[in-house]
Amino acid sequence: MQGWQFTKTHEPLQLVEVADPVAAAGQVVIDIKASGLCHTDVTIIDDPGWMELIQPPVILGHECAGVIASVGTGVTKFKPGDRVGVCPIDPDTQVSIGGVVDGAYANKLVVPQTELIPLPDNVSFIDGAAATDAGMTSHRAIFGVGGAKAGMKVGIVGIGGIGDFGAQLAIAAGCDVYAADPKPAAKKMAEAMGCKGIFDDVSEMKDIAPDLIVDFAGFDSTTSHALSVVAPGGKVVVVGMGILHSTISTWDLIMKRAQVVGSMGGDSSDIAVCYDALSKGQVKPTLSTIDFSKIDEGLETLRQGGVTGRLIATQD
Repeated sequence: MQGWQFTKTHEPLQLVEVADPVAAAGQVVIDIKASGLCHTDVTIIDDPGWMELIQPPVILGHECAGVIASVGTGVTKFKPGDRVGVCPIDPDTQVSIGGVVDGAYANKLVVPQTELIPLPDNVSFIDGAAATDAGMTSHRAIFGVGGAKAGMKVGIVGIGGIGDFGAQLAIAAGCDVYAADPKPAAKKMAEAMGCKGIFDDVSEMKDIAPDLIVDFAGFDSTTSHALSVVAPGGKVVVVGMGILHSTISTWDLIMKRAQVVGSMGGDSSDIAVCYDALSKGQVKPTLSTIDFSKIDEGLETLRQGGVTGRLIATQD
């Protein structure tokens, strides 16, 4: 099989040929049909700080969907031919694919059956792949950590690959959603999905005073501005890692009795909710596709900020 392998920081991924994986007890081998390209992989290539979490040489990629090709002994919940998505984090070991073990920028992937989520027949592999990271991460941040409920005013900072999915999930749940993103394409996405208000910067939500603001950008001022306008007793959930620091007003934090909390990833339960919403037509993430052979070019496009929504690599 082929896979895009990472060896060290500041070196481009290499398309290599390696032996096909074999399913051990409790594992399955998946023929990958769609793999999502994530900005995290760009930072792995560019930032040596990530080397503490990576064990090269390793095939990157952590969001995917496909068809089970074979199963190992003891696998009872799935069979060859099943359509599945893959939770990127092993629920037992907390090991993530595409970092410590080979990931989804490949033709095939071997994972424990505990990482699998059935993919509904009416949900495409492309949408299914996006839900395993962008969907999972946004759902956990908005609902699991943020506690969003119907009728709440929710601010979404950054209508990109994750924020787009999350905003649609919040709207489907009956929240009043307000978006902040200076990019014209992102504003069009926010308008199309039915956001109540659309702004260049979250600081412009002062009169709205959202109960919850989720910062999917994480560019220093986005977090501090979110805290400045969140409602008293409200919560700011930080997901984005655009810049790995922020200076916030402790006055706002204390006087509002507000909370600033972090959220990372999620689990198969979040993905299952996303699959249900996709199956019912409640969300339709903005996606663009490239061929598997051009994953290196796709990551460069991400690096240059040239993607609106999520970029998915497909293969037959």
